[in-house]
Amino acid sequence: MDFEKQGGLIPAIIQDADTGKVLMLGYMNEESLKITKETGKVTFWSRTRKCLWTKGETSGNFLNVVSMKEDCDKDTLLIKVHPVGPVCHTGSDTCFDEVNESDPVMFFKTLQEFIERRHAEMPEGSYTTSLFKAGVNKMAQKVGEEAVETVIEATNGTDGRLIYEASDLMYHLIVLLTSKGLSIEDIAKDLIKRHKVTKNEYPHKISEC
Repeated sequence: MDFEKQGGLIPAIIQDADTGKVLMLGYMNEESLKITKETGKVTFWSRTRKCLWTKGETSGNFLNVVSMKEDCDKDTLLIKVHPVGPVCHTGSDTCFDEVNESDPVMFFKTLQEFIERRHAEMPEGSYTTSLFKAGVNKMAQKVGEEAVETVIEATNGTDGRLIYEASDLMYHLIVLLTSKGLSIEDIAKDLIKRHKVTKNEYPHKISEC
C-alpha cells in the first residue's frame, strides 16, 4: 500500500459482506493495517485523537473482517466485514444513516450458489441431491407440477398459499437450470436483453411493459 501519497494514511471503505451496504469510511496507517490483519477486527488511526482505534473496543460493535482488497492505485482499501451491532456512534446501522438490510431479491443468488454446491458435492440425504440423481425428466416434471399448483392457488387460493407454491416453483426451476449448466442469472440476462430491445424484436413480450 502507498501510505506516503496521503501523508501516511489511507482511506478504508467499510462494506457489509452480506448486504453490500457501505457502512463507514475510516483511515489507516501501516500499524493499524497490520493489527487489522493480525486480529481480524478493523482497526483505524484516529485523526482526532492521534492514536490507534479498534472499532468496537468500547461499544462491542466490532467489524469482523471478511476480506480486504486494495484499489488500482494502492492508496485505498475496500474492507468487507460482518458488523456486530450498529456501526455509527449515533446508533444508526451505517454512518450514512441507512438501514443495513439486504435486498430480499438477492437471496435468489444465494439459493443458486447453494444449489450449485449441492450439485457439485451431492451429499447423501439431501432432497436437492435426490432431484439431481432422479434426472432431467423428473426435475422437469416437478417444475410442471409446481407450476400447476401455483396456478391453482392464484385462481382459487390465498395469497399466502400462492407465495408458498411460487417459492416451490422457483426452487425447482433453479434446480432444473443448474442440472443443465444454466443459472437464474442467465434468465435475468435474457430479461434485461428483452427489456432493452424494440417491440418489433419481441412483440407481445416484456418489451411492451
